[in-house]
Amino acid sequence: MSEDNENDPKVHYICQTYVEKKSGGDGRVSLSIDKQIKYSSSHEAQLRAEREHRSESCVGADAYSVVEDPNSGEVGEPSFIVRLGSVPEVDPS
Repeated sequence: MSEDNENDPKVHYICQTYVEKKSGGDGRVSLSIDKQIKYSSSHEAQLRAEREHRSESCVGADAYSVVEDPNSGEVGEPSFIVRLGSVPEVDPS
């Protein structure tokens, strides 16, 4: 049996969904985060993203993981498991 060390990095698995929002009177449409749901595994996050993407209100969904350093509270860049539909572009820098 292993013990979790509270100083070990923690991995968080997230399903995040997007909806389209009209901005201003010019009729432009932008993506807005709708839901963020945390899971205990990458598989669960991916399944939820796939399920959410099939719903009528969802235009896009991401499943990703981030690593948190419990000592500093800093969270690393997302590592995408799956990206479906209309999702924001990722800055390659």
